[in-house]
Amino acid sequence: MKNIKTLFYTLMAIIVSFSDIYSQNIQSGPMLGYSEMREVLIWIQTKSESKVKIKYWIKTAVGESFFTDEYVTKKENGFVAKCVADKVLPSNIYDYQVFINEKQEKIAYSLSFQSKALWQYRTDAPDFKFTFGSCAFINEERFDRPGNPYGGEYEIYNTIYEKKPDFMLWTGDNLYLREPDWDTRTGILHRYTHARSLKELQPLLGSTHNYAIWDDHDFGPNDSDRGFYNKETTTEIFKLFWGNNTYGAAGLKGTTSQFAWSDCEFFLLDDRYYRSPNNRKSTPCTILGEDQKQWLIDALSFSKATFKFVVVGSQFLTSAATKENFINCTTERDFILKTIADERITGVVFITGDRHHTEVSKLDRPQYPLYDFTVSPLGSSPNKGAGKEINFYRIPESLVMERNFGQIEVSGKKEDRKLKLSIFNVKGEEKYSLTIQAKDLK
Repeated sequence: MKNIKTLFYTLMAIIVSFSDIYSQNIQSGPMLGYSEMREVLIWIQTKSESKVKIKYWIKTAVGESFFTDEYVTKKENGFVAKCVADKVLPSNIYDYQVFINEKQEKIAYSLSFQSKALWQYRTDAPDFKFTFGSCAFINEERFDRPGNPYGGEYEIYNTIYEKKPDFMLWTGDNLYLREPDWDTRTGILHRYTHARSLKELQPLLGSTHNYAIWDDHDFGPNDSDRGFYNKETTTEIFKLFWGNNTYGAAGLKGTTSQFAWSDCEFFLLDDRYYRSPNNRKSTPCTILGEDQKQWLIDALSFSKATFKFVVVGSQFLTSAATKENFINCTTERDFILKTIADERITGVVFITGDRHHTEVSKLDRPQYPLYDFTVSPLGSSPNKGAGKEINFYRIPESLVMERNFGQIEVSGKKEDRKLKLSIFNVKGEEKYSLTIQAKDLK
């Protein structure tokens, strides 16, 4: 009898512990979206129609706190609320709490966000760190293909969390729409809800700002393009579930965006909304489309950033003419490369995903070398045959064929800025690193 009582109390303690961590009212999140000097977005999804607001205060301050406006979550919008903290001041760390139906939710892990630093004309640009990766398959047996599960090792998200990045950059295939999903709003909302609710993901979402692009699997079916008939719905729900500061730069439809962090800028490209079908024979091949391509060059030309990160789902610099790489759309690729050279645009670095393996491609040019950091997969099955692909630009030791993520640290004084790329596996073991001086990209 004594052993039965001990087992009972142990089980009760476990149940109480889990109820403390996972709120009875929250389906997923909270998740931090964009951060600016005067405004920060906090995203959250409830389990049913609810009133949601966020209380926040400067971490080191005593007594003074603020509330966001109250938002009501609705079924037609996936019970999602986007709460805007609009009383923040630059250069601060804030703690925050979630209130649902006027009651504070108990969440066991820490919740904090940051407002961007006001450093211009005052100090050197702040050092910062971000993580990134693509291809995050989350298993759901009843809708997955038969056979071995395609996703796994979800502990990678806790490993990323432990790195304490300033933000996480999701570089496409952040979820995988299945056959029952992409035809209907109901199916798409289900897939986003299922992926976002992964328990291993929650601490990372709650204390790290998140920015995202998409690729084919969160846009529609595999290898989907501008002809996908339901792209307006997937575009709408992508915007609903992510917290970028803008969508559709310069009046463009789709998910194109841009943001700055310290002295760097990030150009978030949409490689699906305007992509021509792979099998079209009578029309020029395009991945970005003419308007987005011209916007990119204009935005890069205007930018004064030390490093200009061009973020796109499809691999840009590889010479391997496989899958949906830019090398298969030679005219567009060559135009971008030539125009970057002709306009003397400095500091360009590409960040790509999609390929289920990681590699760094380096293109030597008369100007400065261009790099493409292809990092994948986070949770999908790795491409074990990647080493057989003929990529003349690959740095051989950079090839990683297991689940992994990238980290970039930008540091140094004004005249000595540098970036350090590190590739880590699921356990946080470093598999590759590369340091690039800003002065070598001019």
